[in-house]
Amino acid sequence: MKSQLQWEVPLLLTFFSTMLFATPVVAQPAQAGFGFNGAVSGFPTGAVSVTGGGAYDLGPPSFVHAAGGFSCLADVGQGPLSNSINPNDPGPCLAGQGVRWDTAELLTQTTFKCTGAAGERLKTANTGDTTAVLQADFYRAGDANDESFTAQMIVSATDIADDIPGLQNLWVQGVGCGTAIVHFSNKQK
Repeated sequence: MKSQLQWEVPLLLTFFSTMLFATPVVAQPAQAGFGFNGAVSGFPTGAVSVTGGGAYDLGPPSFVHAAGGFSCLADVGQGPLSNSINPNDPGPCLAGQGVRWDTAELLTQTTFKCTGAAGERLKTANTGDTTAVLQADFYRAGDANDESFTAQMIVSATDIADDIPGLQNLWVQGVGCGTAIVHFSNKQK
């Protein structure tokens, strides 16, 4: 009996210690790639078309590399896109303006509203396998590498606002929510 325990105990310890080390690797967040094309509105003024994609990883260390095109479809009168941070190109994003956007930072989460209405419930979005919460820089024509605006964005494969009718899977801070064609692909580390 003692000789059987001498080899069973080390075998069990080896098995369980292997499981302990393997679990964190499997439980880590996935690396994700995404692409999308859609438009947002809902606040009192403004509408924006946004398209693009990229890749991100929550890490540690985290990284994001994403960019695309954008255009103001209607003048934006509130929020970050209503006041340029570029001193050489002041003013809001007007209909027909906008060229591109790129990512300044991957955010773990943000709170948001789709309409800005006083009675609208504040919602939370978290970056995960099928949702990217981004801090983005937006550029108008002629501003070269000097961003015109900076605002948060949410891109999701699923509905981010179940209290709003229809599918809301794209959001731009101060403009609102909308529906986009979205695709995510994930790779476990």
